[in-house]
Amino acid sequence: MVKQYLEHSKEILTSSSSLFKGGSKGVPIISLFGYRNEYDLREGFPFVTTKEVKLGSVIHELLWFMRGGTNVKYLVDNGVSIWNTDAFNHNLDGMIREDIFPKDLVKYSSDWNKVLKEYGQRIKEDEDFASRWGGLGPVYGAQWRNWKSVGENGEIVSVDQLDRFIDTLRRKPTSKKNLITAWNPGDLPKMALEPCHILYQSNSDGEVLDIQMYQRSCDQFLGVPFNIASYAALTHIVAHETGLEARRFSHVFGDSHFYCGSGERGSWYGDNLERLQEQVRRAKDPESYLEVLDWINDAAPPELDSDGNELKGGHSYDHVTAIIKQLSREPRELPKLEIAKRPYDELTIDDFKLTGYDPAPAIRRKMAV
Repeated sequence: MVKQYLEHSKEILTSSSSLFKGGSKGVPIISLFGYRNEYDLREGFPFVTTKEVKLGSVIHELLWFMRGGTNVKYLVDNGVSIWNTDAFNHNLDGMIREDIFPKDLVKYSSDWNKVLKEYGQRIKEDEDFASRWGGLGPVYGAQWRNWKSVGENGEIVSVDQLDRFIDTLRRKPTSKKNLITAWNPGDLPKMALEPCHILYQSNSDGEVLDIQMYQRSCDQFLGVPFNIASYAALTHIVAHETGLEARRFSHVFGDSHFYCGSGERGSWYGDNLERLQEQVRRAKDPESYLEVLDWINDAAPPELDSDGNELKGGHSYDHVTAIIKQLSREPRELPKLEIAKRPYDELTIDDFKLTGYDPAPAIRRKMAV
């Protein structure tokens, strides 16, 4: 599994079809459109081992989706902050109108980051504040469990896609129509972030279960390892619920990409893309990848924040150096994931146990939101 992830990562950096283009937060990306990976879940849990990923964050987010959650309060209370920036941006205008935060904040400045941190703390400590300002609009959880549709008489009806998905697998497991979509065109303008993993479909012969997911936008360094683990766990949960054996998770990619860093650092990758591609193509062993990493760090300009301070380590938006460091590491044995066989809507974090996970040290980078 990890080998597939690394091979895909190298393909993004070396393919003649890859593009250098604009990305989120003004941070450019190296992007490859169209790819597919497949993981045999009987061989182990497909968790990246060339860096550490926290299972708790993956599972808490998945449970939040499965319960229909759209407010970050549950995540924040459980130490998961990955949606905080989206929620903050989504609600900022309203909070400014009510004088909760100042109106002249420069986005991503040190003052803006300070206010974002304060926002997360208030979500955690103030139930009323969280109820009013912690919502993200009708994102994944709303679409999975409470899709709004128009009934025969013009009334608004709610569709529980996840419940229907599981029921179909029980009644007619071989159906080719069994899928869940989060891409609701009418609701997109109301969402803090349009769905990235937009639909998934089941495949079964009544004995085994495969799930295939299509992802339109794929942050290869930070997001994709998270997404692989999340949907692998979902496949196991659905298999338990329906009495099937979890067999495969297939991952279909739209735009898979690496962020290149902000300012002059990001632009440097565009100017030197062909040279980067050639160096990565030639790299065959850990030492040669580390040589590529040294070349980038010596040749590329430093990455600076809006206040002119250099961004390093976990504050950097340069994901290219992060993945090259991963490419220099040998994959380790896959762990196993054990999940209690309880109804899917009763599962808690304590029902998940990961064994045999021995990853390489964490590599931290900032998420472009």
